[in-house]
Amino acid sequence: MNTALKVEMLGVDALSADHWTLWEQMRLANPALSSPYFRPEFTRIAAGVTPGARVAVLHRGEDVVGFFPHQTRGGAIQALAAPMNDYHGIISHPETAPTLSHVADLLDGNRLNVSGWVGPGGAGKVREAVMAVLPDAGFEPWYAEQRSAQGKYFKDKERARRSLEAELGPVRVEMGLRDPDLLTQVIDLKRDQYRRSGLHDVFACGWTVRLLEALMEAGGDFGASIAALWAGDRLCALEYSLHADSHYHFWFPAYVPGLARCSPGVLLSLETMRKGSEKGYRVFDFGFGGEHYKKYFCNASRSLREAVIQKPGLKASMGGAAAATLETLVGPVRSEALRTSLRRRWSAIEACEVDGLARVRGVAVAARAALRKTPDILTASA
Repeated sequence: MNTALKVEMLGVDALSADHWTLWEQMRLANPALSSPYFRPEFTRIAAGVTPGARVAVLHRGEDVVGFFPHQTRGGAIQALAAPMNDYHGIISHPETAPTLSHVADLLDGNRLNVSGWVGPGGAGKVREAVMAVLPDAGFEPWYAEQRSAQGKYFKDKERARRSLEAELGPVRVEMGLRDPDLLTQVIDLKRDQYRRSGLHDVFACGWTVRLLEALMEAGGDFGASIAALWAGDRLCALEYSLHADSHYHFWFPAYVPGLARCSPGVLLSLETMRKGSEKGYRVFDFGFGGEHYKKYFCNASRSLREAVIQKPGLKASMGGAAAATLETLVGPVRSEALRTSLRRRWSAIEACEVDGLARVRGVAVAARAALRKTPDILTASA
């Protein structure tokens, strides 16, 4: 007889040594969980700084069959460390992983919000994550193949490097840096980018900064660090990345805007991959697709799920009615694009901000940005 799944909610500190051992056994047995986000270390570190952190322990009879690290925001449940956590899901053996829909039914919140669900779906929409998978021989054969297939692009970047060196001096790249001052520069550049683009400033809440600091302090084969590119004495680009085993996850890229013509961010990615391959990294994960440059680097992808699963009730019904009205006014394609944009903005605000006033401010900024980007929405019903 197939025993029903039951959930036990625990604080991360309440997990026993046996729990952590089982977690690691499940992760190693499940190829879908190869990302550093699924390592026990990520959950332990994130739980130390993330408000509302806990773990859903899934039981089938007397057996523990899975773990779901998450955070609570009022009645909402999100992956632990959202919106910083690109990939998330149930830590389990592949043959026993429950679907996203089943997990939503099991949890005690009124809404489950995920942006990069790894595992069986049953709800939500597919998103693609992209990566560069290098052969055992490392960077050079990968680069030769990409350059053969995308010759114009990579020749342009080689010219950009020569131009940068002619203007500022020799290009130098270092990786594995854990300098707090460099982290401050990454965050400052990202916050400036968020202000220019109208995106929510995920670092304003404070705990997200502490997360990046804590991950940089991790030891062993798991952790985070910064790669940086200088031309002469000038710092041109940085990227904060998460890494473990043979997996290197590009996370927060930043570059000096005035040097965009020389593509310092792309040059940094190339040199990070070259140097990283010498350290044994073979999977360079670029996260979600969308940015134009990623198609020139990536030779593999994986399908993830993005979903907001709400328990039946008044709020869910009102949300459906609002979506239907919007679709009637602006048409299904534009309506869906707007809903997706606003949903992602709200998810980031809700995840970052535990203070109600901060959420109100975030919503106001997001609304103004959305209206600037979609002015025709206001006239579509005229």
